Amino acid sequence: MDEDYYKALKINKSATAADIKKAYRCLALKFHPNSSKEAGSSDRFSQLGEAYDVLSDPRKKATYDRFGEEGLKGGIPPEFGRGGAWSSKYAYHGNPEKTFKHFFGCDNPFAVFSANDVPLQFVGLQPVVVKTQDPPIERDLHLSLDDLFHGCTKKIKIYRNVMNEGGYTSSVKDKILSIDVNPGWKEGTRIVFSKEGDQLGPNSIPADIVFIVQQESHPLFERQDDDLIYKTQISLEMALTGFSVNVQTIDGRLINIPINDIVHPKYRKVVPGEGMPLFQDPSQRGDLIIHFDIQFPEKLSPDRKHLIKKALK
Repeated sequence: MDEDYYKALKINKSATAADIKKAYRCLALKFHPNSSKEAGSSDRFSQLGEAYDVLSDPRKKATYDRFGEEGLKGGIPPEFGRGGAWSSKYAYHGNPEKTFKHFFGCDNPFAVFSANDVPLQFVGLQPVVVKTQDPPIERDLHLSLDDLFHGCTKKIKIYRNVMNEGGYTSSVKDKILSIDVNPGWKEGTRIVFSKEGDQLGPNSIPADIVFIVQQESHPLFERQDDDLIYKTQISLEMALTGFSVNVQTIDGRLINIPINDIVHPKYRKVVPGEGMPLFQDPSQRGDLIIHFDIQFPEKLSPDRKHLIKKALK
């Protein structure tokens, strides 16, 4: 049976590559077995697949335009193929679903045109599609305790898939994202950049990019919510008789904290207002909490034991 590929796609021989894609896209969606139950739709869908397979390939199209279906499927002498024409015998693979899936670039092309099993609706040849957003892309944002104390700005370069004009192909492009870190942010804080992620198809909304704060360890302090924990070793003598502790703060000050109490293993010294800034109000701060590791002597002479017993009576 003679095939008129241009007639099948409802275009003329002057149609551009973009025209061919547009025609196939609309008609294949209209006559796909999942969207049309009319008699003959399956044959029409198969015809569209073969027509697009030929006309979307410049070499096959050149042979068909010059020699017709007979020359395309029967083969032409090799010398006629020097200008780019298809000289081998052409045979369609017979699987229009394969052509359809290859065109839309996924295993289930109709998934991007429906949501929650809502059926497709067509107005003329234009499908009414439901766009869905791809899942968010999550990345860790590692920040030092100093960054979270003072606040800072981080510049992050990302690479993402972006659909090209026409919506049939994509390319990878880079972009610089700027994150203003506020004083007092905590581990787990999420920073969302809306629609700055990959776009995986012509009918998908680009994904959001979400950065999640991960706090790096600090050589002097541990963070406990809005408080800072500072640990220091002291001798038994200091624990019993008193002493003072010098602490170099994150903002560069050296503060001296006198300890006049007897320090036992569970003792904690709380210094108000020397912790982390509060995110809601950076002018307010948590506390500095000092933990003490008491170093006991490994052994004592009898005389020293006697002196200790006498002192403790």
